[in-house]
Amino acid sequence: MATHLAFLRAVNVGGTGKIAMADLRTWLAGLGFAGVQTLLQSGNLVFRGGARAGVGLERFLEDKARGNLGLDTDFFVRNPVEWAEVIARNPFPEAAHDDPSHLLVVVLKAAPTPAQVRALQAAIRGREVVRAQGCELYAVYPDGIGNSKLTLPLIEKHLGTRGTGRNWNTVLKMAALANG
Repeated sequence: MATHLAFLRAVNVGGTGKIAMADLRTWLAGLGFAGVQTLLQSGNLVFRGGARAGVGLERFLEDKARGNLGLDTDFFVRNPVEWAEVIARNPFPEAAHDDPSHLLVVVLKAAPTPAQVRALQAAIRGREVVRAQGCELYAVYPDGIGNSKLTLPLIEKHLGTRGTGRNWNTVLKMAALANG
């Protein structure tokens, strides 16, 4: 059985997309997936099963969540090999070691072009630094994430695609959960 890591966008953040993780686990099991596990309360899932993969699985889960749960959100799905590559490609190893809570991986629906990444870099008004690798954007927030002007809407606007971010601690915990 294939193992999948899924990241939901804007779940249990600021009063929107509210869903209990127990309900999410029960729902996925009801769709025929096995070994469903969640991490934190922000829509981080690891599960096994299903013939679909990648974009097909994302669309399937998005449609079912909308229809079954009334939850209109994006799903970003990766397999454990892809997730290990996300970790290996991190262009900011010092931040991962020294300040992992201020290093974000933004999982994207589509890979941005170099021009889109340059446009985002030009729009940054603080000390944040970003690099794109495939369908992920890595962002360092040296002054913290909460007060930064480098927000997800700004990132999505310049990259022309949807995304959801997880800090480096969560990235590593999800890898451990998937390989556990």
